[in-house]
Amino acid sequence: MRNDLYVEIGERLRLQCKKMGLTQEQTAELLGISTTYYGEIERGVRKISVQRVLTVYEKMGLEPTYLITGEKLTGRRVSEIFRDCPREKEAVLDQLLQYLSLLYK
Repeated sequence: MRNDLYVEIGERLRLQCKKMGLTQEQTAELLGISTTYYGEIERGVRKISVQRVLTVYEKMGLEPTYLITGEKLTGRRVSEIFRDCPREKEAVLDQLLQYLSLLYK
């Protein structure tokens, strides 16, 4: 099932890959996932986990807020917020970010 938010995230990932000159295969390898799984994220068929959002930031330099909402963040870096999030609270943060992204629509 495609979700508009997931499609938008996939499009931002696709654009970053294009800027970096990466293929889907290269990007999947960089992120440590299968090409099939990455392709599904790019098409908006699968959601991206909080941990994978951090990996995208670390490996591709794509800010988490921009990846999720399309908005550039000023002030405290989102990566600091993600890093400070306890592992057991990642699901809560993931849900919160999904709700926040709806406010940008």
